[in-house]
Amino acid sequence: MNALISVSDKTGIVEFARALHALGVKLLSTGGTAKLLAEQGLPVTEVAEVTQFPEMLDGRVKTLHPNVHGGLLARRDLPEHMAALAAHGIGTIDLLVVNLYPFEATVARPGCTLADAIENIDIGGPAMVRSAAKNWNHVAVLTDAAQYAPVLAELRAGKLSDKTRFALAVAAFNRISDYDGAISDYLSAIDFDAAGAGGAPARSLFPSQSNGRFVKLQDLRYGENAHQQAALYRDLHPAPGTIVTGVQLQGKELSYNNIADADAAWECVKQFEAPACVIVKHANPCGVALGADAAEAYGKAFKTDPTSAFGGIIAFNVPVDGAAAEQVAKQFVEVLMAPDFTPEALAVFKAKQNVRVLRIDLSAVRRDGDTDWARGLNAMDAKRIGSGLLMQTADNHVLRAADLKVVTKLQPTPQQIDDLMFAWAVAKFVKSNAIVFCRGGMTMGVGAGQMSRLDSARIASIKAEHAGLSLQGSAVASDAFFPFRDGLDVVIDHGAACVIQPGGSMRDQEVIDAADERGVAMVFTGVRHFRH
Repeated sequence: MNALISVSDKTGIVEFARALHALGVKLLSTGGTAKLLAEQGLPVTEVAEVTQFPEMLDGRVKTLHPNVHGGLLARRDLPEHMAALAAHGIGTIDLLVVNLYPFEATVARPGCTLADAIENIDIGGPAMVRSAAKNWNHVAVLTDAAQYAPVLAELRAGKLSDKTRFALAVAAFNRISDYDGAISDYLSAIDFDAAGAGGAPARSLFPSQSNGRFVKLQDLRYGENAHQQAALYRDLHPAPGTIVTGVQLQGKELSYNNIADADAAWECVKQFEAPACVIVKHANPCGVALGADAAEAYGKAFKTDPTSAFGGIIAFNVPVDGAAAEQVAKQFVEVLMAPDFTPEALAVFKAKQNVRVLRIDLSAVRRDGDTDWARGLNAMDAKRIGSGLLMQTADNHVLRAADLKVVTKLQPTPQQIDDLMFAWAVAKFVKSNAIVFCRGGMTMGVGAGQMSRLDSARIASIKAEHAGLSLQGSAVASDAFFPFRDGLDVVIDHGAACVIQPGGSMRDQEVIDAADERGVAMVFTGVRHFRH
């Protein structure tokens, strides 16, 4: 058995090669890898001896040779293939171990030049990988150090199974696809008409070709409706602290709708620095609150809309303890998420095995003392349309109190500023048109997804009434400007004492005059948060 080893990342390769040698495998290698193995006392034949042609062009040409690709591509079950190898003195290569030049890591470095990027485009490696993977019935191809141990275990037990070789081939083609996609993404984004910094070329946020690369996590029972099929995928390199990085600790399998709603709840709750709870129903927050701890935050969030909270998705940005768990367990909940759970909390939910409990690590996202920690790491949002894709940078805008522009004669109080900032943070995650009443770090009424902003305002007030909450003295956030004064009048009629909105309407002055007339404070953000 012959193994050809040519790796850029040499993690674990010496140990793997030593184990292969112990199994009687003959080692072939290239350049730096061959030198490393020889220095470790392993008998290794350089590829140049096999090809009878020296490496050249600074290593750009070394394995692009019939003696290599013939040994990889020849079918052992076809006598004519084996006769051709014998006629030309070509030996078979039964095991290929290759990882590629670090293109992705290179272009991710600040200041990477186009020349650096081009030099790290591997040519011979992908060619060998494709040859070996195509001939998977006879050749095993390893493209990741994580594959070394299981392959060794099978070899020690006798031989590699067809299932393993096929799985290795699929992984190899996936790796080549990812690699080529990264190259295409990078080169397609180069903008020669714009100047870059520090020798790095200017790059567009939106390359001329987008190569989405996703890994399937699981098949789902069905999609949004029972007659639809569905599966869950994650980004090839997912951002930490996101829903796809979570670990399910208990409960039934997550459904398509569970995951969509859980993502909405999680992205909302992780923007808050103080202990917070978000309850989502049908993609909209129906209750959001801050508290001294998880239990207090949940209690306040639940009060906003107890009816809608039934069967909701609940997210915390702090660990859930036994006290919070006892409160949550009194209600019917579909999914519960938090950075962690105490043993007491898990014991509470053990009696409710249908509750889906997810732990999602926030440590890589949260940066204590930095108010930007909630910005998150999602760089892009995408939405499928008929035979197309809409892409945009993620709505990661963080508003600070210093950014607010007071446009009324009445100045908001410090407490009102806190309420307005909280209301604005919630409105960002409510479907447009969005109207959110808040007071004391708690949502009091949420109006979402209506064709008219007036209707959203009325619905928010109805929600508060049903929950037995008074809106007097509340703060109101509108995700977009009030085009007329009527919307402002509605929220004031229901008790609003201060309002936050983007501004930017042709009738802004009319709305400002109405606020002054009604004796409320109003601030403009200059930024809107449509969420469709």
